[in-house]
Amino acid sequence: MADVIKKATRESYGEALCELGAEHENLVVLDADLAAATKTGMFKKQFPDRFFDCGIAEADMMGVAAGLASTGKLVFASSFAMFAAGRAFEVIRNSIGYPHLNVKIGATHAGISVGEDGATHQCCEDIALMRVIPGMTVLNPADHVEAKAAVRAAAEFDGPVYLRLGRLPVPVFHSEDYKFELGKGEVLTQGNDVTIAATGLMVNEALIAAELLKSRGISARVLNIHTIKPLDVELLTAAARETGCVVTAEEHNVIGGLGGAVCEALAGVCPVPVVRVGVEDTFGMSGPALELLKKFGLCAENIVEKAELALSLKK
Repeated sequence: MADVIKKATRESYGEALCELGAEHENLVVLDADLAAATKTGMFKKQFPDRFFDCGIAEADMMGVAAGLASTGKLVFASSFAMFAAGRAFEVIRNSIGYPHLNVKIGATHAGISVGEDGATHQCCEDIALMRVIPGMTVLNPADHVEAKAAVRAAAEFDGPVYLRLGRLPVPVFHSEDYKFELGKGEVLTQGNDVTIAATGLMVNEALIAAELLKSRGISARVLNIHTIKPLDVELLTAAARETGCVVTAEEHNVIGGLGGAVCEALAGVCPVPVVRVGVEDTFGMSGPALELLKKFGLCAENIVEKAELALSLKK
């Protein structure tokens, strides 16, 4: 059996920017003194005249991005999720979201898997912050292939986009011919007992959980929710009606992220038990990424436990 290929989605982001830069002369990339970490350094090396380092001034960078976008540039502005979504929130809201400018925010190092950088850098609130901005599209790809496709989809979309990307290498499970469709979720496994709606690196954990549940005689329908806003309500509603219960899985606070979005979407049209897997309203801590994911319950075993709970709550 071939070894599973693993790649961090921040690497995919850098590669995609280089490809798009060759296709779009109006594409420019901004960074906040983190080009080596966000992988925008790849673009800088290939297109130095279209790369701008704004220094450790993320709010200013978003203002520059807004200005460039207003002149017709296709702008990608990058930093760690904590600083891109958190420190620069007001400028994103008022200078990018309000005028609906064509700025793409490449937010890397999201979630607990930042690891040793600790709680100050482990942003588990960014999805909640970004999805409440009117008109903001929020993407959270699950692997290398999907991340590259998501960056391309963001570039082709006219309007602000938040791209959530990770530091930790994750398994690549999509084939190269995968067709990414913004706003449409993906059915990865069929099942009739429980729906597992996952996003980002938790999608692979959901696939592992589905196999574990299968060994217990439970069939799980795994959905890859790569677009958190706009949410694929039709797909979610159909799955909820057919399985009767849902588990959400995300590397984010259980408040305000995918779990919250799914509950909001289903409550009025298809009220079924929804059990959330995520960071339980707490800050992170320093440690090896894989160990932290286990500690905070961001793993297949916890998804299985929550799936069994969801099944017990069915009417």
